[in-house]
Amino acid sequence: MCCEWLRCCGGGEARPRTVWLGHPEKRDQRYPRNVINNQKYNFFTFLPGVLFNQFKYFFNLYFLLLACSQFVPEMRLGALYTYWVPLGFVLAVTVIREAVEEIRCYVRDKEVNSQVYSRLTARGTVKVKSSNIQVGDLIIVEKNQRVPADMIFLRTSEKNGSCFLRTDQLDGETDWKLRLPVACTQRLPTAAPCGVNVCPFGLFQEDSDPPISESLSIENTLWAGTVVASGTVVGVVLYTGRELRSVMNTSNPRSKIGLFDLEVNCLTKILFGALVVVSLVMVALQHFAGRWYLQIIRFLLLFSNIIPISLRVNLDMGKIVYSWVIRRDSKIPGTVVRSSTIPEQLGRISYLLTDKTGTLTQNEMVFKRLHLGTVAYGLDSMDEVQSHIFSIYTQQSQDPPAQKGPTLTTKVRRTMSSRVHEAVKAIALCHNVTPVYESNGVTDQAEAEKQYEDSCRVYQASSPDEVALVQWTESVGLTLVGRDQSSMQLRTPGDQILNFTILQIFPFTYESKRMGIIVRDESTGEITFYMKGADVVMAGIVQYNDWLEEECGNMAREGLRVLVVAKKSLAEEQYQDFEARYVQAKLSVHDRSLKVATVIESLEMEMELLCLTGVEDQLQADVRPTLETLRNAGIKVWMLTGDKLETATCTAKNAHLVTRNQDIHVFRLVTNRGEAHLELNAFRRKHDCALVISGDSLEVCLKYYEYEFMELACQCPAVVCCRCAPTQKAQIVRLLQERTGKLTCAVGDGGNDVSMIQESDCGVGVEGKEGKQASLAADFSITQFKHLGRLLMVHGRNSYKRSAALSQFVIHRSLCISTMQAVFSSVFYFASVPLYQGFLIIGYSTIYTMFPVFSLVLDKDVKSEVAMLYPELYKDLLKGRPLSYKTFLIWVLISIYQGSTIMYGALLLFESEFVHIVAISFTSLILTELLMVALTIQTWHWLMTVAELLSLACYIASLVFLHEFIDVYFIATLSFLWKVSVITLVSCLPLYVLKYLRRRFSPPSYSKLTS
Repeated sequence: MCCEWLRCCGGGEARPRTVWLGHPEKRDQRYPRNVINNQKYNFFTFLPGVLFNQFKYFFNLYFLLLACSQFVPEMRLGALYTYWVPLGFVLAVTVIREAVEEIRCYVRDKEVNSQVYSRLTARGTVKVKSSNIQVGDLIIVEKNQRVPADMIFLRTSEKNGSCFLRTDQLDGETDWKLRLPVACTQRLPTAAPCGVNVCPFGLFQEDSDPPISESLSIENTLWAGTVVASGTVVGVVLYTGRELRSVMNTSNPRSKIGLFDLEVNCLTKILFGALVVVSLVMVALQHFAGRWYLQIIRFLLLFSNIIPISLRVNLDMGKIVYSWVIRRDSKIPGTVVRSSTIPEQLGRISYLLTDKTGTLTQNEMVFKRLHLGTVAYGLDSMDEVQSHIFSIYTQQSQDPPAQKGPTLTTKVRRTMSSRVHEAVKAIALCHNVTPVYESNGVTDQAEAEKQYEDSCRVYQASSPDEVALVQWTESVGLTLVGRDQSSMQLRTPGDQILNFTILQIFPFTYESKRMGIIVRDESTGEITFYMKGADVVMAGIVQYNDWLEEECGNMAREGLRVLVVAKKSLAEEQYQDFEARYVQAKLSVHDRSLKVATVIESLEMEMELLCLTGVEDQLQADVRPTLETLRNAGIKVWMLTGDKLETATCTAKNAHLVTRNQDIHVFRLVTNRGEAHLELNAFRRKHDCALVISGDSLEVCLKYYEYEFMELACQCPAVVCCRCAPTQKAQIVRLLQERTGKLTCAVGDGGNDVSMIQESDCGVGVEGKEGKQASLAADFSITQFKHLGRLLMVHGRNSYKRSAALSQFVIHRSLCISTMQAVFSSVFYFASVPLYQGFLIIGYSTIYTMFPVFSLVLDKDVKSEVAMLYPELYKDLLKGRPLSYKTFLIWVLISIYQGSTIMYGALLLFESEFVHIVAISFTSLILTELLMVALTIQTWHWLMTVAELLSLACYIASLVFLHEFIDVYFIATLSFLWKVSVITLVSCLPLYVLKYLRRRFSPPSYSKLTS
């Protein structure tokens, strides 16, 4: 046998593929290996890749050139280690961090690639690793096992000849999908490799006499990443590795660089400009005498401290601390930081794009309402429904057999009990649910199936709505106990089994928005056509009534998913006529779907309206307050879902994504430029209203009116995009980034959200029962949507503010010493001689000031409870004020003032020896830095106090070893102490006074909340 299949592999046009079952050696081309690979580098590209990513920053490249210049004797200013040790340390920290992340990724991938499966061969079954599976292999997949590659479903061990798949890893939906094996292979006595052809959408050929050909459809496929939920299945592998459907639907992960890092990079370029200017001024003041070009390079090296090499290390170590704090937060347990390079991004999110199913909702349906027009039953009155059902069946069992079931001619007004009974029976029969029996330790599977054992039964269906409806009918007394392809069994409250033959099923489709079933009651021979669907289509199918529209609206406003249930009794000859026309339509070659729909529509007229059902998709815990917090923080929320328009709108209202006083504009379905233009004009006239648009309309709008559409959509308080493909979700994220320039955060839980998560500036995966695919691809992984509020409001805000303070302080520390060097060189006839040499220059930015400066990563302006209570504090950060050109300029001016004060003070107060200048100025500089840290801190932590005292102690202790730079005997004198005290006081006191006056007369918003 062979399979021919058509698919676009690698973005080209669709190419057919012939696969020989069980004979991979017969393939006509090479196919990719079946390996999952989420790593950014491999063994050979790791070091070059990491180093390239580091040196593409202007910042790091500058320091590399600087360090290399020290190998040239004319340019050497001091010991080599003063330049190479800091650079080596910076690179080592980065390489180690990247290596740890790559190793974690490799271990996760290896776990998936090493899963063992059974391969069917002519000699029996052999064990094979997932990574060694090839196109054409016959693979046996057991129950609860992951499907390792894209396959065609050939055979199942299930008696009903079908199997269910769990697709939660792919799309985040917990409902099960029904799959059917290829009929001719399912009929074979045993599963053995045999001699198969897949055409336009797939064709299956068996080399028998005569040859058998069968068409293949989506129902015959098993996609990689799904999990077999029932029975054991055998499939033939069609696609592997990078040609898998799930892999082709996701974009390549990009290395995310935070906006904060880009801003810091920009500031370092400004500092570099300042460095060049200062060096040129110094040489110009020497009147470009002698070998002036060498002097320029010596000055560039001398003032190289203007750009602090420790900035990158401090920020990277700060990110590690933030990640550790997030992981340790007991209020958001289970949170994982997978990308430790962008925690500051969390503090500046303007747009949040979220999935619906499994992210905002639990994907668990609960039956809430049964409406019969004149009476409605809620959760509190379900016992009344139960008593009605009970009374009907006890009455029937007491009646003589001849009276069973009302005849078609009965015109008598039916009692309430029979109306309730008809509605419940319709709900119990009109669905695609299959009851499955599993052993529970006491009863085995076969026995449970025979006895219809309640404790062993689970319902399987492709929609959680349907399961909720069938579970409800069970709770009121009418239980679905058995089903196969052609029959269904219901059990009444009196343990009587009702048998129904399934004559036809018309499955639910997105276009038809309804599903129907024709059944024959075995006891009476009655044929009934039941139908349920969305109110928009059912309104034109049922008989005229005056309550349907109003009640559907009422239930939808409560956030319920509404279905309209109707029935029509058919005479035998009426059904036979329909069946003949239906079979004829199905055999036609041209316009088959249109002809079939026309035949079905001939039945869908004047149906009797039975009831409305209201089902609620349970929201995740605290979704409403979390969305409200985000809205108050100035974050606009967009919901991107693959679900139906009605359901998406329903959830948006229920979750208060759209507030009660906001209008909703539902964007009509548009197919061409003209329609899109008219609809956009209609939307432009609306103000402050939420937008609901489908994926198809969105595609048309983006094709012709991308700029206009994005401009209008960005003004909306909320946007809901339904029927969105995974690639479309990523496209929306990309357009938001390009059009607004603002930061985006994407939240999702299924494989269909991976593209969106990877495309966004900050991807958050919700890890739960929907699998781990999204959380593994995300930068941050949380266990519940409600944790997002704290992650952004507390950790995002703190990370950004701390990094802003830390970066500016490190720049200040370097500018201070550079200003002192500039003053020193100016006084001594513009000589390119370093003021501090050897260990003093390294010790200054490491052991003497590193701990207090780095302790700023523990600082916070308000308590986490206050940050959660007043999300408006987050809104202030969106303007980027903690790190701006204004704050940078203020710190530059402070640095120039303090550096000049210390240097001129030391030059004025020193007595005779040059070594005294070094002692006085360096000690004052260290004390000034420690006092400035104390001035910057807003909330003291015990570690900050320890860091300040430890640094001071380290400096005093090290003076013993620094006799070649500092006169140890001079330090012990009273003269030294008063001079240092005066200089330090003059450099710091004005800033303390200014800070006090600012807090007194123009306090920042957070201080008003803490006072």
